[in-house]
Amino acid sequence: MFTGLIERIGKIARLEPLGDGKIFLIDPGKGFEVSAGDSVALDGACFTVTEKSGNSFRVEVSSESLSRTTFKKKKAGARVNLERSLRLSDRLAGHFVLGHIDGIGKIKKLSKKGGFQEMEIEAPRELEKYLVEKGSIAVDGISLTINRVSGPVFSIMLIPETLKRTTIGEKKVGTEVNLEADLLGKYVEKFIGKDKKGITLERLREDGF
Repeated sequence: MFTGLIERIGKIARLEPLGDGKIFLIDPGKGFEVSAGDSVALDGACFTVTEKSGNSFRVEVSSESLSRTTFKKKKAGARVNLERSLRLSDRLAGHFVLGHIDGIGKIKKLSKKGGFQEMEIEAPRELEKYLVEKGSIAVDGISLTINRVSGPVFSIMLIPETLKRTTIGEKKVGTEVNLEADLLGKYVEKFIGKDKKGITLERLREDGF
């Protein structure tokens, strides 16, 4: 479990083949403490640390993860957003992020708004139902608020602090990003769709409301 608050930017130092998958050696810089077995989010995707060597650590990325995330196109030298898993004693200042990527979005438009930047992203059609104005979404692991929605396209407003502390300020039109929809929306969909009735007064009475 993560919060979508990026701790720092790391770098992919090296890639190695591993069957149908790959091993990524990540250089997070000094002071980013992780141990073998820990969960860490790289651009929003949750991976397990398999080995720690000096300041760097390794993660193994399966063919399934490669096919569902932007990591299939990552190269050595690429910068990635890093977040360690949430501890029970931590404050939750973003939103609940699982690190399970739902789909890959594509940046359609960038607009300067004073010191801010508005970004429009086109999500896969199957994620359109989770896009809610003023709802939460994780973009490359960053907890962000959706400003507007038009079909599968949504916009987010990026403050200078987010642009400075994450890789999202480096993105260009056409760049792909990892998307994770809000966990709460998925559970609501599961609940109201389990018997195809939707939300009705009868359904609410049956469920004790």
